[in-house]
Formats: sequence, C-alpha cells, structure tokens
Amino acid sequence: MTTVAVVAHTGKYLDGGLDRLRAVLAHEGVDAPLWYEVPKSKKAPARIREAVDAGADLVFVWGGDGMVQRSIDVLAGGAARVAIIPAGTANLFASNLGIPKDLSAAVALGLTGCRRRFDLGKINGEHFAVMAGAGMDAVMIRDADGALKNRLGRAAYVFTGARSTGIRRVGTRVRLDGDKWFDGKASCVLVGNVGRVMGNVPVFPDASPTDGILEVGIVTAEGRWQWMRTLARTATRKAPDSPFVELARGRKVDVRFSNAIPYELDGGDRKKTKRLRISVKPEAVTICVPPPEPGS
Repeated sequence: MTTVAVVAHTGKYLDGGLDRLRAVLAHEGVDAPLWYEVPKSKKAPARIREAVDAGADLVFVWGGDGMVQRSIDVLAGGAARVAIIPAGTANLFASNLGIPKDLSAAVALGLTGCRRRFDLGKINGEHFAVMAGAGMDAVMIRDADGALKNRLGRAAYVFTGARSTGIRRVGTRVRLDGDKWFDGKASCVLVGNVGRVMGNVPVFPDASPTDGILEVGIVTAEGRWQWMRTLARTATRKAPDSPFVELARGRKVDVRFSNAIPYELDGGDRKKTKRLRISVKPEAVTICVPPPEPGS
C-alpha cells in the first residue's frame, strides 16, 4: 500500500488550483492523502519531514523549482518517491525531466510513471536539482524575486538580467576534483546538474542528471557588450565558443572569492559567501518521470 502526501505552495497555481488537485487525486483513488500547505517554500522542509514521519512513501510537491529544491533537500537519500506538479514560474527541473505542465498528466505520472533515481548537487550543505550559481546569476535571481516576479513572471529575469550586466568581476579561484582549474576574475560561476538552466536555455548540452558528474561554467564577461555576446552564443548553443566562457566537468568543486558575493540554488537566493563547496550526490532521489524514449 502506498501512502500519498501532498506538500503544496499556496502561492502557486496550475489548472484549477489545489481544489482540482484534490479532485484529480480522488478520481484516481487517492481520496485521503496526507495534506500540507505552506505560504513559502522555506516552510516546506518541516512539512516534508512530517509527511515522511507519518509514513508517506510518495510525496507530491506542488510548486516551482524553489519548492522542489526545499523538498528534495529533505528527501535526498531516503526511500520516498517524489512526484512533481510544476506549478511555478520556470519549472526547470520538471521540464528537463519531461514532466508535463498539466495537472492531470502530472498526477497520473506520479501514480503510475517510471521511478528513476537521479543525481543531485550539494552546495554549502544544501541539495540542488538544477543548478547553483554565484555572481551575476545570483544577483539577477535575487532582484527578480518577490513582487517583480509575481507581476512579470519569466520576464522578470530578463529585466533584472539586463540590469545586472554591469556588475563587477571578482577574484575567483576554482579547484576541480582537487586540482586547480581557474584563477582569475569572473563575473559568474555556474554549476549544473541538468542541461537547460537559466531561462530554459541549453547552457550545458552534454549534462545528464544520471551520470554522476556536474557541469561547471565560468563567465569572465564584463560590461554590457561582452555579456550580450556571451548570452547570444549561449542562446544558440555555442557557449563553448565564447572567449568569455570556460567549461569543465567534475564531481567536486571548491570555489573561493576575493569578496563575499551572493549565490543561488535552483532559483532561490542565499546570503553572501566567500566560498562554495559543491559536490555531486549520485542517485540521491527517486523521481516519478515519463518512460525513456526507445533507444535513449
């Protein structure tokens, strides 16, 4: 017997909202799930723990990437399966895994879809599913959060991204799997677990959340013109050809900055820091996903 729990961000909406989610679950035979609602994603971990302690072995997470990140940070390493209902703004993890932005289809996937183990990254003690970043990326996400994001949706990232291209570079040292890899000034550091990250753009085309490897990118662009060139190449899948981009892959990443700067993970901003300790956690969480395509 499966014990189903729902942990939902009340500020997110999809296809009729939470009332319809209850109805769809009931139609599928789940008429009395454990039910938890939170006003902010940072409140989710406590409810996730309650659900697991109550015996939940299938947890539906209603929300965006931030809500998913807070939830899997608790569920990582455990036996409970995660079913994502992509009710957020970007839903990057769900889209990378092929989870549909349709309530009925997402519920059906959670109840009867494939169960697969996926890697997670871990940065300064927290798990992430999509990416972590510092510098321009983190500033853009921080400034887009709140009222601007609620009003403009994805366009908020475009607005704050254009405004953030003038940020100064900072001294950055990166060790990759114990070896020195980068030592210079950078305006952005990105570490990805999946391919499509910022704005659903394929920044890391060779990435896979099942290969036990993280993708690492350093951007050295400075000023609006260099950033425009970098973003244009990224949008056309030519980021490796940019003179302002350096890419690598590894299992452990240690980043030190000359000054404390903000960082983010899965779209959630965090306090400033001078050091990032990042590693991959292979097969850390079970997600309900569509079956793989033939030959993949």
